[in-house]
Amino acid sequence: MPSAYRQGFVFVQNIFAGVVSETDSGYKFEYDKDYLSIENPLAVSLTLPLQKEPFESKTLFSFFDGLIPEGWLLNVVSRNWKIDSRDRFGILLVACKDTIGDVSVGTTR
Repeated sequence: MPSAYRQGFVFVQNIFAGVVSETDSGYKFEYDKDYLSIENPLAVSLTLPLQKEPFESKTLFSFFDGLIPEGWLLNVVSRNWKIDSRDRFGILLVACKDTIGDVSVGTTR
């Protein structure tokens, strides 16, 4: 099992749903067991359906990459937090705590 470097806590409608991690081999997303046991849990996205097994990818999952700001806002985030704009996971962790949609990602649970 790959070890995690950085991780983000994923919330769906402000309910803790799982953890997205940067690993030796890429990225991993895993739903929280308690979240899967609640009545009518919602999937983070259609590409990450509800399941007990973790998802693994060599690149950042497209759904999470899609949460990251673009254009001038990406430049503002990169400059203000002093994060390289190519560090997509780092940007995800600092800029996606309060997103427009149902899903948010933060560094604290």
